[in-house]
Amino acid sequence: MNASPSQQRSGIAPIIDVQGVTKRFGSQGVLNGVDLKIFPSEVVCIVGPSGSGKSTLLRCMNFLEEYDEGEIYVAGQLIGYRTDRSGQRVRDTEANIARVRKPLGMVFQQFNLWPHMTVAGNIMEAPRYVQKRSAGEARAIAERALEQVGLQDKIDEYPARLSGGQQQRVAIARSLALAPEVMLLDEPTSSLDPELVGEVLAVMKAMALGGMTMVVVTHEMGFAAQMAHRVVFLDHGKIIASGPPQAIFQKPEHPRLEQFLRSWKERNALWEPSS
Repeated sequence: MNASPSQQRSGIAPIIDVQGVTKRFGSQGVLNGVDLKIFPSEVVCIVGPSGSGKSTLLRCMNFLEEYDEGEIYVAGQLIGYRTDRSGQRVRDTEANIARVRKPLGMVFQQFNLWPHMTVAGNIMEAPRYVQKRSAGEARAIAERALEQVGLQDKIDEYPARLSGGQQQRVAIARSLALAPEVMLLDEPTSSLDPELVGEVLAVMKAMALGGMTMVVVTHEMGFAAQMAHRVVFLDHGKIIASGPPQAIFQKPEHPRLEQFLRSWKERNALWEPSS
């Protein structure tokens, strides 16, 4: 892919700005002073070993997890907290959190579709009851979103009649229906059978090529190598390396990153034609 928008243009404000964020679960530090900026139209893949804090970082970005220290700004607005009259930082109101969170769409590992609703019903729920759209408007939004993920013919099916890959594509369509500026995707292929992964990755590639800003926590190194503007390697709650895919995958400078990538490279080498 081309260079990151952050590399192409100077003076562009980040759409997400993570500054010195820490997160603890009890006495265990999960995030340890993370700094990360996400720029408009940028695709950033966050990779790293299990337990490194990848999903926690993503969930802190839209305040599904409270962070303990530091600040996260979405479109220039602090998410999750405000300063009270005494100058202390306190949790913001739910209404303000929802307002600041509005530019963000979220796709989880699990599809989280309502089994008693059709595909249309699942997608129409937020436009109708969050955005106060009419039933007709919400249906049209659902149709357009399903067209983006190639499932317009499944609009009246129930989730149980869909494959896992189709259900995840519906979950992506559900987020797209709210017209987010940024899509946060938390290992969206991890719960799929290997043969179904490709159809979800194809939708993600189409979104990336269409200019959608995306932050993707993934173990799909091929997707990160091919589609990311920037790859961020997280280990023990710290960003160890960050850069374009060529630098991360072909010339890893940090020993821990090289160790992490070794098994992936060895698997790829099995399929390379012998000289």
